[in-house]
Amino acid sequence: MLSILKFTLKLLAGLILFSLVWVTAYRWIDPPTTSLMIRDHFNDVKVYREWVGLNEMSRHIPRAVIAAEDARFCEHNGFDVQAIEKAMQANEQGKKLRGGSTISQQTAKNAFLWSGRTWVRKGLEAWFTVLIEFIWGKPRIMEVYLNIAEFGRGVFGVQAASIHYFNKPASKLTRTEAARLAAILPQPIKRDAASPGRYTKRYANRIAGRTRVVANEGLDACVWK
Repeated sequence: MLSILKFTLKLLAGLILFSLVWVTAYRWIDPPTTSLMIRDHFNDVKVYREWVGLNEMSRHIPRAVIAAEDARFCEHNGFDVQAIEKAMQANEQGKKLRGGSTISQQTAKNAFLWSGRTWVRKGLEAWFTVLIEFIWGKPRIMEVYLNIAEFGRGVFGVQAASIHYFNKPASKLTRTEAARLAAILPQPIKRDAASPGRYTKRYANRIAGRTRVVANEGLDACVWK
């Protein structure tokens, strides 16, 4: 029994050390792939991706994803307690399932893990979220998020998405175009930013309106530090 305990502790320590090294490396090295990209590769789907830094993106796109996905991105330390509580209340009332994942949590999942709803995966997501908040900081989290997020079948990152949908680089995105990209993130395979359906168009219009609030109230200030 003692030997099993020692082995378990050593294994746990090794995994913690590995995760620390992995996250620290990605502080400066751009993630080469993700589980979703690997999925597409094995399904013979061509992957389109081109990494761009935050200073090479229109400011409309970080503001749009903050407006759509995580209004308190600059306030929380990886977990939006208010959003989680609201999601739990909605689920308890039998309403449509709502998520409380922040941009930080989504980045941790996309960069290091796989899709799924198991407790193991969620636990690892929480661990990696803490690490990237501590080691990376908000600008790097936003940069990685916008470069590995799925925007369509085989389309990853805002640069590839901007070219795919609007035939222009991410630096030239307008407020409306950025809002449309943010609007397809919840269902990137079913939604189209270039020719949005009625619901997606309305949702994008709401996001575009919120981006003005994000800019005016400095809700994106942490991204540009």
